[in-house]
Amino acid sequence: MRLFIAALVYCAIASPCLAQTVLKSEPLMLAPYEVAFVQDSSCPVGRVLKVTGAIRGLHRRKTCVALAAEQASLAAATP
Repeated sequence: MRLFIAALVYCAIASPCLAQTVLKSEPLMLAPYEVAFVQDSSCPVGRVLKVTGAIRGLHRRKTCVALAAEQASLAAATP
């Protein structure tokens, strides 16, 4: 019984981490080391822009990465 409850808790915690939300525009505010995926024209087809927040005084890190279709869901960014 304990194993079943432990597996249920693990699934509840792990499931939300599997999907990444892909935004349509880059967020204005991004906490240090927070990651946002953005679908825009700066990356080639099949890739999204991965934006990593930085501490004050440093620039954000931006790289193009490939995401599997089952890992990403398209969402609208709220300004």
